[in-house]
Amino acid sequence: MESKTIELVFATHNKNKALEIQNLLPAHVHIKTLSEIGCFEEIPEEQETLEGNALQKARCVFQQFGVNCFADDTGLEVEALNNEPGVYSARYAGEDKSDEKNIALLLQNLKGVAQRKAQFRTAIALIIDGEEHVFEGVVKGEIRKEKSGNNGFGYDPIFEPESSGKTFAEMTLEEKNQISHRARAIKKLSDFVERL
Repeated sequence: MESKTIELVFATHNKNKALEIQNLLPAHVHIKTLSEIGCFEEIPEEQETLEGNALQKARCVFQQFGVNCFADDTGLEVEALNNEPGVYSARYAGEDKSDEKNIALLLQNLKGVAQRKAQFRTAIALIIDGEEHVFEGVVKGEIRKEKSGNNGFGYDPIFEPESSGKTFAEMTLEEKNQISHRARAIKKLSDFVERL
């Protein structure tokens, strides 16, 4: 039996991020970005948790446009820093959202700290037919003392996933997608949508 086409709006303006996620989903699930449905505003993220932010964004889209949609929020949680930067990962060093400054501040805060365990966590909130579902993906690893690699974005150059021997920024997108926190959360979303 052929699966019926499912359209989901992904609460992002980032085409590359949407493409990355489209590649992780079953063929009958089609993603649209916010721009494609005529939403050009930045959706607020004002919650204290990743799950809260993802739900806030998804609810905002659902209430305004009445479409099936999902939103994600991702944070880097460093054990020695009480799980900071966490929900503030994107603006750790201030509101201008600079990857370079965020990395510099994190390495500064970990200076002289031997225990460098960390994890990346993604929360995805899906609203389909008015019902809310939340999925989580986690990848454990540690923070390197200096940057390595040119791929990826955010904290990828200093985060080394367990038993990989290289940072996310040293991996190809295919390699990263096999183990990343976002890929793991999307896999749960995908499995759920498959059963619809």
